[in-house]
Amino acid sequence: MSANSKFRIPPLSDRPRRRLRILRKAVTAAAAMAILSACATTDTITKRTSDSPSHSWTPPSREEKPPAPLPAPLIPAELQVPERAWTLSDIVNVGLANNPQTKAAWNNARAASAAVSMSLGAYLPEIDATLAGTKQKAVFAGGRFIIDQTTLTPTASLNLLLFDFGGREADVQSARRVLEAANWTQNAVFQNVILDIESVYYQYLSAKALLAALDANHKGAQANYDAANDRHQAGVATIADVLQAKTALSTIELQLVTTRGLIQTLHGALASSMGLPADGVFEVSDTLPESIPFEAVAKEVDVCIKEAEAKRPDLAASRAQVLAAEAGVRKVRSTLFPSFQLAGNVGRIYYKGNPVSNPFYSISVSVSLPFLFGLQEYAVLAAKAETEAARDQMTALSRGIELQVWTSYYGLKTSEQRIRTAQDLLASAQALYDVAFGRYKEGVGSILDLMAAQTVLENGRVQLVQAKSDWFLSLVQFTHDTGTLGPPATPGLQPGPEKGDHRP
Repeated sequence: MSANSKFRIPPLSDRPRRRLRILRKAVTAAAAMAILSACATTDTITKRTSDSPSHSWTPPSREEKPPAPLPAPLIPAELQVPERAWTLSDIVNVGLANNPQTKAAWNNARAASAAVSMSLGAYLPEIDATLAGTKQKAVFAGGRFIIDQTTLTPTASLNLLLFDFGGREADVQSARRVLEAANWTQNAVFQNVILDIESVYYQYLSAKALLAALDANHKGAQANYDAANDRHQAGVATIADVLQAKTALSTIELQLVTTRGLIQTLHGALASSMGLPADGVFEVSDTLPESIPFEAVAKEVDVCIKEAEAKRPDLAASRAQVLAAEAGVRKVRSTLFPSFQLAGNVGRIYYKGNPVSNPFYSISVSVSLPFLFGLQEYAVLAAKAETEAARDQMTALSRGIELQVWTSYYGLKTSEQRIRTAQDLLASAQALYDVAFGRYKEGVGSILDLMAAQTVLENGRVQLVQAKSDWFLSLVQFTHDTGTLGPPATPGLQPGPEKGDHRP
């Protein structure tokens, strides 16, 4: 280099410039991260939470779509008449149509039915049709040979399982048994829903009957108070008599207030068991009958006991599950044997700008036998164990049903005896009260005797109502445990069979 030559920096090429730009961006991002890290404090985190442990979190205000309203309940037009009072049959029918449990069970059965149709598809050929378009351009030998072509290739393929030693048949049988179990389970859900509805229904009727009994008690207590007050005004009784009678009257008035609230609560519970809003407006036409036909019910009870196992849908569903498990064993066992399949392929290649097309086809029969080094045997053993477990569950359910029927039967018999005893108690208590009240008004009896007789009479009325309530609840439980969908028809409670009635 000469002395007068100038030192020059060569210009940067494009690649070093790009590298500098990338480096500059990286440095900028790192600096930004450092600044954000320095600014990250507890105050920043708290902005997304509550201010302190003693304050609740308030969600930020935002525009949100309101939730979809619940579907309107399905109520027949004839039941929507304002003056129409609903019978037990009406209430059960509305409940079965609107209760979400029955809807879910029905949809599960429909899904199982679709699974049966899908399993039957194993007997049909699997046909696939494709249409492939290809654009290809290639250069060979330094550009001396150039391939530039566009092709369109429609193809159709077929696969068909010819024989698999019963594997697909076992799939179909298993799907059908699962469908049968789903259908029986739907019937069991029907029973459970009806049990819930009728249990609340009879509790509601019992509360109304209890209110009527308390009204009668209130009238008696009012008569006692009037008699004590009259005797006090005449100077033949002390103020203590008046106060005792007034205390008894106030106690019954408190019970009346409590019972009226209970009636409203049970009315809401009855509406909810039907799938209606708790504040649904409807009137119930029935009341607890004065007399119960024990003999007629006893005849049907004997029939229900004999047919209990045959009518229990949950036991039938358990049997279907056992059969489905047995089909699963046959399915797994079929994997120990080869399967034979038929496959075919046909198509044609069309070239752009060329009137000539090339057809092609193929057909084959294949035999498939997987070797899993003895794992199939373990799969068979596992399927057999699952079948035995399902069979044991069915046995346990059967024994449980026997115990349920036995327990509910004697619960029903005990409730019947309680009604008879309560009726005798009420009759004697009424006679005792009449005597005590007459003696007190004539001035030869004491207020203590009158109050004691009044207490016995009040308890007798309440116990009779409770005994009738327990009998109907026991009857509902008994019919559920024996597999029927509702209690036997009882005079004074239900009309004759109607369309949609679910009772035997």
